[in-house]
Amino acid sequence: MIDPAPIRERFAVLSSHLDERERRFLAAVEARALGYGGIAAVSLATGVAASTIGRGLKELAGEAAVQPGRVRRTGGGRKPLTVTDPDLVAELMALVEPGERGDPMSPLRWTCKSLRQLAAELTARGHPVSRTVVGELLRQQKFSLQANSKTREGGDHPDRDAQFVHINQSVTTALAARQPVISVDTKKKELVGDFKNAGREWRPQGDPEEVQVYDFLSKAIGRAVPYGVYDIASNAGWVGVGINHDTSAFAVQTIRRWWHEVGCKRYPDATCLTITCDGGGSNGSRVRLWKRELQGLANELGIDITVHHLPPGTSKWNKIEHRLFSFISMNWRARPLVSYRVIVDLISATTTDTGLKVCCELDTNLYPKGIVVTDEEMASLNIVRAEFHGEWNYTIRPINRSEQAVDS
Repeated sequence: MIDPAPIRERFAVLSSHLDERERRFLAAVEARALGYGGIAAVSLATGVAASTIGRGLKELAGEAAVQPGRVRRTGGGRKPLTVTDPDLVAELMALVEPGERGDPMSPLRWTCKSLRQLAAELTARGHPVSRTVVGELLRQQKFSLQANSKTREGGDHPDRDAQFVHINQSVTTALAARQPVISVDTKKKELVGDFKNAGREWRPQGDPEEVQVYDFLSKAIGRAVPYGVYDIASNAGWVGVGINHDTSAFAVQTIRRWWHEVGCKRYPDATCLTITCDGGGSNGSRVRLWKRELQGLANELGIDITVHHLPPGTSKWNKIEHRLFSFISMNWRARPLVSYRVIVDLISATTTDTGLKVCCELDTNLYPKGIVVTDEEMASLNIVRAEFHGEWNYTIRPINRSEQAVDS
């Protein structure tokens, strides 16, 4: 009886250093040396198929020569799936091409297109394939794993650039005349409590600050609504932190507080206040309450209020976003906003190397939602709309008491 142990040992030592053809030759030489029954014995000892050993013996005898530099005969091996299944690539591209994503009949429209799911869908369509092959085919077609890219800015209005030019000219003129120009907006609402805040800060190793696992409103002290006013000329900010709703009344009240506390002292000779803001939210271009509240402010201050709304989908270009709000977010990163006092103090402590200073106060007033401004109230407002997009650019002039008495 043939002892397979020595054959197994020799093959184990040498096979890792040989290519497929050389391993075939080694097995064939061992089988030929054993004589009758050698093929079966070597196959049992090495795991090499008996048919492979037989081909090796034929090659050694010169009966089936392999071309130099090759390990198999020309045409040997299994054909690629793209050859045996010529429609495979086309079917795969139909699943992953961007143009097909909107197809309501696509079975993968609402799923993540992983390699496993793509392979399963192709198999269901009559193209059996593994996820490994799907990955290889995608790489051959110049596909790769990619994250979302934030490049779209929303609706591309045809007069978008022209509106930015208009705003720039108006702001430049007002600054040259030493008139106040402010950028306003509402910062992201924040839950007040021991909740996780994005970012990291230096702490002793292994001693992270513990916060709630889930951000449930029911576990919060309340919700903070920061509304900001950024003075462009002075590089200074004012933030009112509301505890109620983000309404136009709250927005204008914050502007009013800024003016009485800071603005009137910086600009004692002001005749016009210029405001740049987004086209939505509490200071939206279509919000009637925003205009009515500004009319009341203009009457109170006795100066014109000129408003310029940014075009749709361009809110990130509002100066308050990258000159004030971004620095507030950096200042309170990884700091749980456990109370309104903490929020006010963190905002007030925000500074930059370029000299930014911020004042902040808590507004405890309640601002109800759903206030309706009638057509009659709108008709009574003293609004002068610009010739260029009057819905975005307008001036609200004060109504003196004599005019109000006549109208009444």
